[in-house]
Formats: sequence, structure tokens, C-alpha cells
Amino acid sequence: MIEAARRAIIRHGIDGVQLSHVAEEAGLTSGAVLYHYPDLSELLVEAQHAGMERFYELRLRRLADFTDPVEKLVVTIRSGLPTGPLDQDVRLLNELGGAAGRNRVYGVLLTSLYDRQVSMYQAILDTGAALRVFRLSADSLTIARNLVALEDAYGYRITARHPVIGPAEAAELILSYARAATGNDLSH
Repeated sequence: MIEAARRAIIRHGIDGVQLSHVAEEAGLTSGAVLYHYPDLSELLVEAQHAGMERFYELRLRRLADFTDPVEKLVVTIRSGLPTGPLDQDVRLLNELGGAAGRNRVYGVLLTSLYDRQVSMYQAILDTGAALRVFRLSADSLTIARNLVALEDAYGYRITARHPVIGPAEAAELILSYARAATGNDLSH
């Protein structure tokens, strides 16, 4: 049902999605959807949260396979971008971002995701600095915030079908900033 809600949000927009849209995507009646989720807004929030999992929880799990801060930083940057213009998770986040100013819950979800991503980057940067692998050009919090902001900005450009910024180009642009900010060539 959550996946059906995600598809309905992407198709109709967060402000335009209705119970009937979710039911249609799920191949169910509206009553069947209401049986499992008596409050449509609760289902929509769960659908949004499921889309955000990739950009924090799944990345953290993936990072557990690495010990080198350079590898961790490169993997984190590359895994924070859309796979292409039709990336469902990022399109869902774009919808959430558009509604965040009008819906306090969506604003809190996005703020929480941003803060968790910043802390993920900050931990990598602090570890690299402590190991003297990175010579940070600013404090780790500032660099981490900039890295997440660059992910968000380039991610939007990718889903908006920018003619020269795809996933590989965006990753290289962010890595360029990260090289300057860490004093490391990040050649992993």
C-alpha cells in the first residue's frame, strides 16, 4: 500500500493525491485502503518516510562496509544523487519539498532527513580530520551542510532533466567541492 501511495503522490502531486488515486494504484477499493489506513494523511507520511530511507538508513548500512574515510566520503556523495530523471525516491522528495512550506509534518520530515544526512557527513569528515587524511578548509558542520545542499540542488537538476547535469556530472561537481574542502584528492 505504501508503494501505491508513493506512485499516487508522484503522479498527482502531494496536494492533489486522493484516496481514490491510492486505491487505483494499489488495485484495491477505497474502502480496502481505509481499512488499513483510516487516515489518508498517515499513509502519505509513511510513504514519504519510506522514500527517505534510501538517503539515510540505507546509506549508513552501506558505509558500514568501509573503514577508510576517503572511500566513505566518495560512496556517500555518489549514493546521495538520483539515478536519473525518473528516480522515484527523489521525485517523491521533490514533492515533499514543495509541500513543506504548507504542511508542518512534511517540513519536519525534510528537516530531520537533512539533519541526519549532515551528521552522517560530519562524522566522516571528523574521522578523516582526526586521522589526518583530511585537512578541512572550514569546520566539519559547515562542509557537511554544503555537501547535503549540493546533493539536493544537483538532485533537483537531474530530475528536472538538465541537459548537461546527470548523475555522473553531479557527482563530479560535488566531489570537486569535497576535494577543496578536505584537501584530499579523493581518488577512490
